[in-house]
Amino acid sequence: MTLLLLTFLLFAPPQDHDKCPMAGHSAVDKRGDQVMGFSHERTAHHFLLYKDGGAIQVGANDATDTESRDQIRQHLGHIAKMFSDGNFEAPMLIHAQTPPGVPVMKAKRDKIQYAFEENERGGQVRIRTTDAKALKAIHEFLRFQISDHHTGDQPKISE
Repeated sequence: MTLLLLTFLLFAPPQDHDKCPMAGHSAVDKRGDQVMGFSHERTAHHFLLYKDGGAIQVGANDATDTESRDQIRQHLGHIAKMFSDGNFEAPMLIHAQTPPGVPVMKAKRDKIQYAFEENERGGQVRIRTTDAKALKAIHEFLRFQISDHHTGDQPKISE
């Protein structure tokens, strides 16, 4: 599945995001649905910046949508493990590029903790570090996610 998606991304015609910014967003949504295994229309993503790192939160829009909730939990559990191992293939496939911060996050993987936590509608990957360079990279990564996914989350650091 991953190989098929990677082949698609490598040979798909390039998008001219300058002429139609929403074309880029639609492509991110489409690739995201394929990579993550759940619909962006039935779920909400949030990317939060904290003084010690941040969080990737995903939840089903409908509290009774247990299918999306379970798919979110499975995906975020995998993401926490993959990121801990220095594997950022999923966001690179979704965004068709290496997101800012990823090279440093890979290099500093032993200085960053990724913890999956369930919540009522899905879950979150909580990201923590005490390393200044890793923290800067995490914030760059999360700000990029906010922008590329059009979540409307604040790019500033909160408590």
